[in-house]
Amino acid sequence: MKILLPPSETKRQGGAGRPLRLDSLALPSLTAQRAELVDALVALCADAAEARRVLKLSERQAGEIEHNRMLRTAPTMAAIDRYTGVLYDALDAASLDRLASQWLGAHVLIHSAPFGPVGALDEIPAYRLAAGVSLPGIRPLRRHWAEPTSAALTDAGFVLDLRSESYVALGPVAGVVPSAYVRVVTEAGRALNHFNKKAKGEFVRALATTRPRARTAGALIDWASERGIRLREAQDAGVLELVVDSSSA
Repeated sequence: MKILLPPSETKRQGGAGRPLRLDSLALPSLTAQRAELVDALVALCADAAEARRVLKLSERQAGEIEHNRMLRTAPTMAAIDRYTGVLYDALDAASLDRLASQWLGAHVLIHSAPFGPVGALDEIPAYRLAAGVSLPGIRPLRRHWAEPTSAALTDAGFVLDLRSESYVALGPVAGVVPSAYVRVVTEAGRALNHFNKKAKGEFVRALATTRPRARTAGALIDWASERGIRLREAQDAGVLELVVDSSSA
């Protein structure tokens, strides 16, 4: 099983890892696409004013431009530690034991805009690029990533997709591999927004700490039921609903 997570706009700074090595990241067939985007992002950020315009940054966010300009030389850290925000705070990877961390490394991919899906333990630098940004000289990110990313995931086995819709578009898996898209809802079926990130983070943490060998949606539902996690098939084909208490949402 592979789990696809969205990235986060907020990230930890710094790192102690060696500079970015694209050929060391998961899914090495994407190295050419990664190099093309990194080169374009570095080139864009040589012009601070143009970078602010393209990346839609405020004056306060000018430091993000320097992060992009230094992509190839900046220190790195594991992707699962780089990202912050509600989902990653709930997952709290830093507090997991060695076996759980290794499980994340083997099973979790985080879908970044500049690097495509990277392994949870792949080391990446801080950066700023959202899925909807169009870089000069590069096709829209959806066209740049979708086909090669889907192709790179064909041997992934069962894929559990916890990404946001904008990142699903950068690498569709439905119809490509056996997969299920996770939607967070209340008991009544109302879809949630902010709270869905926390629920997904807690869900992945539960997976990492118990390390099930689920290879189908049905097996995953059985695992969840044994642990008091409400996971059910939705009316939409290929969708699983992660049900949360409405009083907590």
